[in-house]
Amino acid sequence: MSKDAVDTAQVAAHPEATGTIPADAGDAGYSKDLKARHVNMIAIGGAIGTGLFLGAGGRLRDAGPALAVAYLVAGVFAFFVVKALGELVLYRPSSGSFVSYAREFLGEKGAYVAGWMYFLNWSTTGIADITAIALYTHYWSMFTSIPQWVLALIALAVVLAVNLISVKIFGEMEFWFAIVKVATLVGFMLIGIFLLATQHEVSGQTPGVGMITDHGGILPHGVMPVVLVMQGVIFSYAALELVGVAAGETAEPHRIVPRAVNSIMWRVALFYVGSVVLLALLLPSSLYSGDESPFVTVLSGIGVPAAGDVMNLVVLTAAMSSLNSGLYSTGRILRSMAMAGSAPRFTGVMSRSQVPYGGILLTCGICVLGVGLNYLVPNKAFEIVLNVASLGIISTWVIIMICHLVFVRRARAGLVERPHFRLPGSPVTEIVTIAFLLAVIGLMWNDEEVGRKTVLLVPVIAVMLVAGWFGVRRRVARNAEQELSALRK
Repeated sequence: MSKDAVDTAQVAAHPEATGTIPADAGDAGYSKDLKARHVNMIAIGGAIGTGLFLGAGGRLRDAGPALAVAYLVAGVFAFFVVKALGELVLYRPSSGSFVSYAREFLGEKGAYVAGWMYFLNWSTTGIADITAIALYTHYWSMFTSIPQWVLALIALAVVLAVNLISVKIFGEMEFWFAIVKVATLVGFMLIGIFLLATQHEVSGQTPGVGMITDHGGILPHGVMPVVLVMQGVIFSYAALELVGVAAGETAEPHRIVPRAVNSIMWRVALFYVGSVVLLALLLPSSLYSGDESPFVTVLSGIGVPAAGDVMNLVVLTAAMSSLNSGLYSTGRILRSMAMAGSAPRFTGVMSRSQVPYGGILLTCGICVLGVGLNYLVPNKAFEIVLNVASLGIISTWVIIMICHLVFVRRARAGLVERPHFRLPGSPVTEIVTIAFLLAVIGLMWNDEEVGRKTVLLVPVIAVMLVAGWFGVRRRVARNAEQELSALRK
């Protein structure tokens, strides 16, 4: 193990050495204002976003009803990742989350890669979110004359302003965003079940199993389309790890986190798998579109235009929520990195309201590039950034599982103590999950139009990470030595 890995492990393992310096220097200064209801609803909100509300339409059209199976399989592995992260959180809560754990178990290089790949994920997800917001807004005729990039810029400005106020305001916003999303999905599912039970026509089609069997079956286009949409399915779950970040700003993580994590699995089954199955039973998959929410397609198809308007407003809210979460999480992650020296110093700056605004502004700056993308290629913007974001989230999840593997190994050696809340089946669970995630990246090569170009970005990103590390390694080593010296005093 490298010297920096040993040093940071000692720092994390002995926080009692001082009463003023936390295990991770990046944890200092936060208000701990997030309550149980905030974290629980953040967990729910993380499982419901633009990946379902907007992305499911195009994926259902391409992959057919088998999309439900893809959501279920990816959901199981996503649950394993969050379960592993939850165990690490109970071992040592940190606002730096998996970046802080990577620093302890993999050394500074691991923390550096984890942080910047997560930044890549959320900065590009932010672009996807503002693109989705612009697409949703264009649903109403009064906004169709406004360029997509202008709507994207307005959305970014509004969410940035809200995110900079305080973590309490962020928590309240996410709480109510999640309430709206859950209530709407439950309402849609009740309507869908009613339409199914009464055989009420939707866009001239009679709901039922015939929508599947009479239109090519579960795999109308074969297995390959299901494989190709898997990276998009992974993207749908990309905010579940927010529970780990939020735990660093709550006063009772040991009581709150297990409950939030354990509830994720049934939420995945209900909201994702249940919704997709209902959508497949209500209309042939060929009638759905990537340019419109599948829920809007169904509600508009039953002759109640106002219902489509309401649903469109809700899915717009979901996109705003996702953008809000992205700015929140990257602000905290970048601050943890800045305190270690692997991110620009300004990203470690806190405001008077205890908000790490430097990192938030950096993420927002990348999102501004997304406004330009919406100007240049409005029809391709969402799909392009979705694939790049998938690289970021897959690498982040892989690092979380590797950290957990090292954590369990140290626990068996008697160096650390595992909490009672544990990921089952270690080390098999971690290894199988890592293999699945890497396979998803490999399978993207079969998508010649977008996926293959995304995979070709991997060596480019690797070169950029290596170059960046050589630029910050001296500062990282100096900061680690200073922090260890302070703890020894």
